[in-house]
Amino acid sequence: MELQSILLPGIDPKRPLVISGPCSAETEEQVMTTARALHKACVKIFRAGVWKPRTKPGGFEGLGVEAFPWLNRVKEELGMYVAVEVANAKHVKEALEHRVDIIWIGARTTANPFSVQEIADALEGTDIPVLIKNPVNPDVDLWIGAIERIHKAGIRRIGAIHRGFSSADKKIYRNLPQWHIPIELHRQLPNLPLICDPSHIGGKRELIAPISQQAMDLNFDGLIIETHCNPDKAWSDASQQVTPEVLELILDNLVIREMHQTTESLTALRRQIDGLDNDLLELLAKRMRVSQEIGTYKKEHNMPILQAQRYDEILKDRIAQAEKMGMSSEFMKTVLMAIHEESIRQQMLIMK
Repeated sequence: MELQSILLPGIDPKRPLVISGPCSAETEEQVMTTARALHKACVKIFRAGVWKPRTKPGGFEGLGVEAFPWLNRVKEELGMYVAVEVANAKHVKEALEHRVDIIWIGARTTANPFSVQEIADALEGTDIPVLIKNPVNPDVDLWIGAIERIHKAGIRRIGAIHRGFSSADKKIYRNLPQWHIPIELHRQLPNLPLICDPSHIGGKRELIAPISQQAMDLNFDGLIIETHCNPDKAWSDASQQVTPEVLELILDNLVIREMHQTTESLTALRRQIDGLDNDLLELLAKRMRVSQEIGTYKKEHNMPILQAQRYDEILKDRIAQAEKMGMSSEFMKTVLMAIHEESIRQQMLIMK
């Protein structure tokens, strides 16, 4: 996929790209106070929600075009770039008319190919950078599909935003990071810039710093972080916004690692990993051969493939063992479910 840089003039390519500002543009005073503090912290791109899709009706859904004069003031008085979210063709038209510099497509919109295509059609013939958030569900193909639709509209300055994935099984995160999904996206589209949204992943301001560091450790290209001059009084998503002063501390304390230097010791360790992966593959193949024998036995004795009680016992036992060995329960559950799914597939082939 042919792509061009999303960096705008004056943005340092040697530092992570930082986009920051309030979840929602609420008042002119709030916008300008936050923007001035971010400008002082050397942030070049100001973000603000103009249209806010909410889960339930009745909440604050943004001020729409009323907020654009404030964003233009940010551009004119502070020389900052401005970025907003769009969800349909009308939003695109209004954003372009009001000289927005960057647009992004939200997670709910990314999940709907019809909406993404509508936006792509509205963007045709323009050259604005477009950032595409992951869909709410962990589907890398759906994410890539949205990127391809924008690309086919002639847009070449495209980036991806990782904001985590919705889950009914909530833990410490608002949206589970599932880092393997953006890693797979990067594997398939290595030239695509990856930006992390720790505000939406964490859902709590105290999680923004560690998630930001994790993103840097994974060689992400930038961060989009929600900041507000008075976060506790924010009209939307108050708990996940930080002050510009806290943001500056987070950015100052980020460790940017050298990701492209390979030492001799690291090469040796990677060789060990390669050997262990080969061992794992051989063990898995052996396990599948045993599963095939079990399938044959079940067929001969007219038994159903799925033995739910047995599967439940395996999950509990192996997860407990994994935790004792220093591995997370979620990781082991994912591995065991994948192995079980393949075992079922092998047995179904025999049953047929």
